[in-house]
Amino acid sequence: MSSHREAPEISKDPVADNTDVYAFVSPDKADTVTLIANFIPFQNPQGGPNFYEFGDDVRYEINISNSGKAGEPDVAYRFRFHTTIRNASTFLYNTGPISSISDPAWNRPQYYSVSRYQRGRGWTELAKDLPCPPVNVGPRSTPNYSELAEQAVHRIAGGRTVFAGQRAEAFNVDLGSIFDLGTLRPFQMLHLIPSAAAVGVNGTQGLNVHSIAIQVPKSDLTVGNVTPTDVGAATSVVGVWATASRQKTRVIKRDGRGSVNSGPFQQVSRLGNPLFNEVITPMARKDAWNAHEPSDDSVYASYVSKPELARLLPVLYPGVFPNLAGYTKPRADLLAILLTGIPTGVVPGFQNYTGANQADMLRLNLAVPPSSNPNPLGLVAGDAAGFPNGRRPVDDVVTVELRAVAGLTIPLVDPSFTPDGATSVIKDGTSNTNPPLLSVFPYLGTPAGGYQTTPGTPGGAT
Repeated sequence: MSSHREAPEISKDPVADNTDVYAFVSPDKADTVTLIANFIPFQNPQGGPNFYEFGDDVRYEINISNSGKAGEPDVAYRFRFHTTIRNASTFLYNTGPISSISDPAWNRPQYYSVSRYQRGRGWTELAKDLPCPPVNVGPRSTPNYSELAEQAVHRIAGGRTVFAGQRAEAFNVDLGSIFDLGTLRPFQMLHLIPSAAAVGVNGTQGLNVHSIAIQVPKSDLTVGNVTPTDVGAATSVVGVWATASRQKTRVIKRDGRGSVNSGPFQQVSRLGNPLFNEVITPMARKDAWNAHEPSDDSVYASYVSKPELARLLPVLYPGVFPNLAGYTKPRADLLAILLTGIPTGVVPGFQNYTGANQADMLRLNLAVPPSSNPNPLGLVAGDAAGFPNGRRPVDDVVTVELRAVAGLTIPLVDPSFTPDGATSVIKDGTSNTNPPLLSVFPYLGTPAGGYQTTPGTPGGAT
């Protein structure tokens, strides 16, 4: 006998850290912007029977600053989820093949609402009860997963499109190498330093995330709701970051009957620029960083102007970075890239400056058109549509940030500095071996399936 009731909590934390934030002019719809926030990293596709999902008790938001007061939200999109159980008598996530996102065989469907905030006008609900897709369980349970995901792409009010559900991780990085005291495998081989391997190992290959994606007209994000056309105009630039919040009080009921949440919401996670919290913010300050808006980030500026990794590179690779080792000035280039945006005149024909207030946000110049041939190294390779002008899924942000920290961008603000020769070749050595990106919204690839994944070697999306 089936029943329909609110779903109890499951053990997997539906917040974890924000893993990635993307903001880019849509390549196939150049009059729109796509914003993506990923949560719940390192998902093993086999993680059943309680598969990964968004938290019903979490308030997820994508925030936009457009008024020159960097780090204060002027526009925001809020996503709230609720989960139900169709059959309370089974442990199964699905009781048969799931042929559509409304199929009763899916035992744990999840739905969400979308609301929009605009400073001076407050919150407006745009849509509610939008279904998510299930996770990619395997060929018997989710036999045509791409179609299920397409059914979860929803057109909503104001020419906006949304998606919330499981996607393939698009971020490639050699995590095992970098966090082993900066051991960059191919870089070590290049400089004849002993190494365990000659190429990087993509630590996210075959793993999944949960993505919240929204595509909106450019005018949805700007002061006065205009469509920017002038790259040099301050009003063409917006700052973007994502947050997750929970209510302050949680009371766990007796006998496994769930919990009750109450009180005001407290932000518990945020992300703007990739790797800011991971490799710039000190460990002892990460919780405080996660709890505050970017408008307070001037207190972290010293970690940007004197980054720990820049001090470590000459020590880890003796003789390879002599010029970097001798450079003692504050890193004005990194302060611009990460905390204020790049002012006019630093990069010819480009700027994404949001004012003097220091805030960790992705900064996107909406007047820069999408590239017909994207370069994964973005702005430093001459592709102004890429990171650090926003961030696209194709951008190799690890290589860009490693080279910037190693000194490649110092001459932009200090022409007297000559980067070390190794700076232009340093990288973590991975290629994007994750599932291929889509050419249309939501752009992130099909998630790996549980059945198709070989234990110890995640992979396989079909």
